[in-house]
Amino acid sequence: MKKLLLLPALLLVALTTSFAQTTTDSAATRVYRPVRFLVSGAFEFGGDKVAETLFTNGETQTTRAGQGGSIHVGGQFQFPNLEKFLVRATVGFKYVTTQAENAHIRLSRIPLHLTANYMATDKIRLSAGLASHQSVTFKTDGIGQDFDLKGGTGPIFEVAYGVVGLSYTIMNYQDQNNTTYSANAIGVTISGVFPKR
Repeated sequence: MKKLLLLPALLLVALTTSFAQTTTDSAATRVYRPVRFLVSGAFEFGGDKVAETLFTNGETQTTRAGQGGSIHVGGQFQFPNLEKFLVRATVGFKYVTTQAENAHIRLSRIPLHLTANYMATDKIRLSAGLASHQSVTFKTDGIGQDFDLKGGTGPIFEVAYGVVGLSYTIMNYQDQNNTTYSANAIGVTISGVFPKR
């Protein structure tokens, strides 16, 4: 009778040991990579009007300081023993055009982002940091006056689930007459890091 009771106990110990080894081995396969390649993009909306395009049919289109689509590349940095905390740094290109068919009218800028990130769960990421926009240029393709704006620096916040997030940027541009334009923007973001863990 004792031998029959001992057999299930030994099986339970063996299974527990096996599971513990599997868990340890699985954790070991999650190689610590302090730096990973980061690619992201965003569609942003908002800001003050910086230009208005008048079309031959009488319609107009407004170009706003915070408006545009962007793509960014950079790195994600992770500290040893602090898996929930990440630092992200990117440089990108942000661009918006008009529906003009006979001219390439556009507002472009170079955004730089540096953010601290906290992984609340495996999927939910909370982010806060600084955004800086450089080389802010409005081009009319020869049918109007081109002009540059002085870029700004301001806070950026993001809440993301998986690869998709929502962002909010607070920033101002200035023209050559020191007129200030709000470049505040709400955005939908997509980001991913490589290689995967």
